[in-house]
Amino acid sequence: MPNYEILEAMRKSERQRIARRLLDLKDGLKENIPVKTLDNLLLATWNIREFDSASYGKRSDEAILYIAEIIDHFDLVAVQEVRDDLEGLYRLMKMLGKWWDVIFTDVTEGAAGNNERMAFLFDSRKVRFGGLSGEVVLPEEKDESGVLRPVRQLVRTPMMVGFKAGWYEFVLVTVHLIYGEDKPDSEERVREAELLSNFLAKRADDPTAWSKNMVLLGDFNIFKPDNLTFEKIATNFFIPQALQKLPSNVPQNKHYDQIAFRSPFINDFREKIESGQIKVYAGVFNYFEHVYREGDERLKAYREEMGASLEVNSRGEPRTEEGKASYFKTYWRTHQMSDHLPMWIEIPINRSVQYLQDFLK
Repeated sequence: MPNYEILEAMRKSERQRIARRLLDLKDGLKENIPVKTLDNLLLATWNIREFDSASYGKRSDEAILYIAEIIDHFDLVAVQEVRDDLEGLYRLMKMLGKWWDVIFTDVTEGAAGNNERMAFLFDSRKVRFGGLSGEVVLPEEKDESGVLRPVRQLVRTPMMVGFKAGWYEFVLVTVHLIYGEDKPDSEERVREAELLSNFLAKRADDPTAWSKNMVLLGDFNIFKPDNLTFEKIATNFFIPQALQKLPSNVPQNKHYDQIAFRSPFINDFREKIESGQIKVYAGVFNYFEHVYREGDERLKAYREEMGASLEVNSRGEPRTEEGKASYFKTYWRTHQMSDHLPMWIEIPINRSVQYLQDFLK
């Protein structure tokens, strides 16, 4: 469990409010997500909005406590939108405890790169770093005349890391694709999805690959599963139906985030899932049902934290009560937590029974 000692330095009313919300959050996690065991791996991906920038003020200790509580319920979490300033990440790691470890990239520069990093947070009691670590750089390609030309790289450099857990060793690749035009199939977004999917498929199938088990996950900015962006990923990777049906933004009307698989056993794996032989447990967790909930009493509780930005908008105009509620719901609380919900899947990592049964065939 996370370290709650920071509560002791808070005002009594604040401490009691956070304790109530943490207890409710624990109940929600327990109800919606499987228990961690030695036989399973709980893998998640979470775009934590601008983690941690000063756009709406640095995250409060309260918010970091809630984020730590959620992450602690998993074994391995890919995090997108970690910013150049690592203060927020270090605060989170301190609350998670000494058994949690982290691997993160350098900053992706440039306007579209947004000074972002990719990160993997993992419970070292179950998950081990396998030794493979790198950033994905797309190779040059031949043009129409057969001359090799550099390829325009993804605006945010994907991260590739090898991990081991139980009987399972695998390569995780985390991404945050360009948003581009505000439409389902932005040309730039589709281009990035196609180039990345094709490149990673070749890497996974290479005879010298560290592991042929590859998981591609993160924020793909997919609007719906019938979009071209989704199709380009699904051409080379298997996305279980249980994940395809899960909108992952806070309003839950977009399928931005996904977890996709590729391995030598993927067709057999797909057949067993589709035939019902294997049950896939997956989901998205809506933390706003438990913390920073909507309602007048919630808005009142956080007026001090929101300060002057609650009373007037960016143009200096006074906010109506309706405008204040909208600001709290849409902007302020999503910069304390996120505008994305964590997506997760349970993966079996104990193949001892199957291994022994294979000798009897």
